[in-house]
Amino acid sequence: MRFWFNLRAIGCLIGLLWITPAGAVGGTVKATFGDWTVRCEQQPGASAEQCALVQNVNAEDRPGLSLAVLIVNGAGGSDRILRVILPLGVLIPSGLGLRIDGTDIGKTGFIRCLPSGCIAEVTMGDALINQFKAGRMALFIVFQGPDDGIGIPITLANFAEGLAALP
Repeated sequence: MRFWFNLRAIGCLIGLLWITPAGAVGGTVKATFGDWTVRCEQQPGASAEQCALVQNVNAEDRPGLSLAVLIVNGAGGSDRILRVILPLGVLIPSGLGLRIDGTDIGKTGFIRCLPSGCIAEVTMGDALINQFKAGRMALFIVFQGPDDGIGIPITLANFAEGLAALP
């Protein structure tokens, strides 16, 4: 079962949060909510700043393996987009898995790889947003080899407050 349901916004926001060559997320920090930050940047030609709720995490046991989790507003501001960015070298066919508080949510594929990393992006439905709000810990599972699944945890503490502050 896929944990993302509506993929119509894929690609519309690839450039929204400006990834540096090292894979870190840029932009100006506007607010901090525990491990989550609201980061904004004025894109060339855009009439307003574009912002995202962001958490960056490094795998404790795998040097060089990190991920950035971003929540952004979709086109028109009605949808929330979950974007996860991982460094090059992930096993693309295995996709990206998600568990929240030990419960398997599902998995999805990567939509593209850029020189700065590989991206999985989906529209979050109300059910997934509510699971993030109610949860304590999310575990993103990525593969570097066929039998080499790696779980990278992120905290969900303060997620609801950060999401509410996202312009």
